[in-house]
Amino acid sequence: MEMQRGAFMRGLDHMIIKEIPKPAAGKGHVVVSVEYVGICGSDVHYFHNGQVGIYKVDLEHDYMLGHEAGGVITEVGEGVEGLKVGDKVALEPGITCGHCEFCKEGKYNLCPDVVFLATPPVPGCNEEFIEYPADYCFKLPDNMTTMEGALIEPLNVGMHAANQAEVMVGDTVVILGSGCIGLCTLLSAKAHGCGTVIVADLVDARLEKAKELGADYVINSGREDVIKKVDEITGGRFADKVFDTAGSPATIKQTAFLAKRGGTVTLVGISTHPEIEYNFGQVMDKELTIKSVFRYRNLYPRAIAAVSSGAINVKGIVTHVFDFDHIQDAYDEAVNNKTDLVKAVIKVK
Repeated sequence: MEMQRGAFMRGLDHMIIKEIPKPAAGKGHVVVSVEYVGICGSDVHYFHNGQVGIYKVDLEHDYMLGHEAGGVITEVGEGVEGLKVGDKVALEPGITCGHCEFCKEGKYNLCPDVVFLATPPVPGCNEEFIEYPADYCFKLPDNMTTMEGALIEPLNVGMHAANQAEVMVGDTVVILGSGCIGLCTLLSAKAHGCGTVIVADLVDARLEKAKELGADYVINSGREDVIKKVDEITGGRFADKVFDTAGSPATIKQTAFLAKRGGTVTLVGISTHPEIEYNFGQVMDKELTIKSVFRYRNLYPRAIAAVSSGAINVKGIVTHVFDFDHIQDAYDEAVNNKTDLVKAVIKVK
C-alpha cells in the first residue's frame, strides 16, 4: 500500500506527523496533491481548546485539522468531467446533501447534513494527498497560485458578508476585528465599491495590515473609544454598513451604536457566548437591519474570478508561511503570537 504523510493533533496543543494510506480516486472523485493549507481560527480553537461551540474533538484519538486547501490534481476517477491531471484547484470544504430544502433553494450553507472538513468528527486536509468529490474542486486559472487557492475559502466568508449586507458603491463601512475574516470582509467591501472603510481592532499589526489592504481609517479599540472616533470621522452620520468579525460580546454590543439610521448590521464572527446584551432600543429607533453570516454559498467561481482579475489581493492577508515539517510551530504561533501574526498558511510541498 502506498503511503503519505498526514499531520494530526494528539491531545491539546500537540501536533504529530505520521504515515497514513495514500488515497485513490473513486467514481466522481479526484486525488489532489495538497500544496497549501490555511490555518483558520476554528483550527486554532480545536487545537488549543478542543472545541468550537457544540463541536468537540475526541481527544482520545488523533484528529486531523485543516479545511482551507489548494493543490494540484494527480488522479481523476471514473465519470469526472471538466478536470484533468495537472489542474490547479481550490477545495470547497463543505459537502452537502443536495436534497434538503436549503440545498434546493441554493442556500446549501444551511444544509443540516453538511460534511465539513475539520469539523469533528470529519477529518481535515492537513495531509499530502486527499481524495475529494470533483464537484467541490474548482479549477484555478494559470495566473493564480495554489496558495491563493487555499485562501479562497476564507475570502468567501468575507464576500458572503458583503453580499448579505448589500454593500453598495459609496457606502461608509465599519469593520470590528481585523483578523483574517475581517480583512477578507475589507477586501470584499472595497471590491463592491464602498466609499470609506473604518477598521477597529486591539492589535496594531492587524490594523497595519488593514491599512495596507485599503482601510481608510484604523482605530485601536484598546486606546480609543470606537464609537466616539467613528462619530468624529463620519461627522455624526455613522456607518451605512457595520460588520462584527470579532465575535466578542464587547464588539457585538457596539454594532447598533455604530450604524446610521436605516443602516445594516451584519454579524460575521462566531461568538462562544450563548447570551449577549444588546441595545434593541437603538435598533428600533434607527430601524436597523440585522443580518448574519454562516459560512458562504455559491461563491467559489466568483471569488476565483475576483482574485484572478486583480480585483482582490487575497494573498496580501498572509503574514506567516510554515513548511509541513514545522506544523507544530505554525499552530503554536497561531495560538500565542497575537502581536504580528494575522494569517498563517502551511506549505505542504
